[in-house]
Amino acid sequence: MPNGGILSALDKYRGKDTSKAILGITSLLVVVHCLTSFQIYAMPVFDNLEFRYTSNKKKPCPWWLRTGLRLFFGCLAFFISVALPFLSSLAGLIGGIALPVTLAYPCLMWIMIKKPKRYTSSWFVNWSLGVLGLVLSVLLAFGARWTIATQGIMSISSSPNEDQKGTGDQQKSN
Repeated sequence: MPNGGILSALDKYRGKDTSKAILGITSLLVVVHCLTSFQIYAMPVFDNLEFRYTSNKKKPCPWWLRTGLRLFFGCLAFFISVALPFLSSLAGLIGGIALPVTLAYPCLMWIMIKKPKRYTSSWFVNWSLGVLGLVLSVLLAFGARWTIATQGIMSISSSPNEDQKGTGDQQKSN
């Protein structure tokens, strides 16, 4: 798969035989997925910011301040992603570290909160899914570390002509 991700692979391998509408819809759905998943993953940060405000001011957080805090955090996350051009190479490692939050944590917390009887079907299912989530996250983190070790950390260049390095020198010598 090309370094650009699944959308680059789709364009590279299926771009000629797939309609532009399908490629556009696919890109749009990826954008929608990223925006909605950002809201889900950032919710603990939003809650923490609002909790700090309400505990300091001893009053509820107004809607305009809540919106401002969320916009500030979104802009900060965007700035970090643009300012650190090697962040895409670390995405697998970050995902492997964060994966237990979505796969293992809910199952294991359900067991801690509900306290089902041992060796019942719901107890086995939740323990199995929790352990599977932990194993998958360890494998993903290991695979990401392996990829970083073998390929290095790739930096996304800010120059659009970076791929054409050396072509000017070759043309001058001809």
